[in-house]
Amino acid sequence: MDEQTSQRVDVLDARDQLIDAARAAGAIALEYFRPGERTSAHIDYKPGGSPVTEADLAANAFLQARLGKAFAGAGWLSEETEDASDRVTHASVLIVDPIDGTRAFLAGDPRWAVAIALVDGGRPVAGVVHAPALGETYAAARGCGSLLNGAAIAVSSRDRLDGARIGGPKAMVESIARAAGISFVTQPKIPSLAYRIALVASGALDLALASEESHDWDVAAADLILEEAGGRLAEAFDGPLRYNRVETRRGVLFGASARMIGPFLAAGRLVAGKPLA
Repeated sequence: MDEQTSQRVDVLDARDQLIDAARAAGAIALEYFRPGERTSAHIDYKPGGSPVTEADLAANAFLQARLGKAFAGAGWLSEETEDASDRVTHASVLIVDPIDGTRAFLAGDPRWAVAIALVDGGRPVAGVVHAPALGETYAAARGCGSLLNGAAIAVSSRDRLDGARIGGPKAMVESIARAAGISFVTQPKIPSLAYRIALVASGALDLALASEESHDWDVAAADLILEEAGGRLAEAFDGPLRYNRVETRRGVLFGASARMIGPFLAAGRLVAGKPLA
């Protein structure tokens, strides 16, 4: 077996382990989820006011124990775990959001997800975005394509911004449309950012936009899924994202197919007061 084939087997195994872990964590969270109703889970609030439920913490504890054994030696970064100062010294790191879209989860909206990525050398090599309440599992391994419930997916074939289906903050979407002199087909709010980006990977959306202050755990898994489906996730001025940095926060993010990301970034830069590049 040559080195390239061996590496592919490794990332496929990693992907499958992440899928199994995400589905198990999703089953834990589902015990507290009430479709259309408030969660049965106890709710606390972090400094700054964002909610965290006992379901977030239970899923996080499960994932940390299971993945810590499966990927011994990898660093750990999770929304629900205090960030360890030595994380960046590890070549590989697991980046986890046990429930991306906690506000949706606690309100009974099914559009939340378990997001897990294995990052090596600053880029994800395996990732999963699992939406338990919707029965949807998006997954990818580097060089092996992206899947939705085991079937191959790809970004849309659209090549024009005007009329594109977009998910993102309404005010930002409208600002970009005005600046670029185009119109978008704006989708209703999609609470989970990871799920929003995964919808671009599957072709259900053409574009995804995220405001400032998202974090690596919101996007690392979906980044790989989008890339392997023929798309790109990028910040306006910094290009492809690098992970396992000291700083986990992100600026405005743009997700699109490879053919659409250039025009989309250019339109976004108009709003930021920068020239077209």
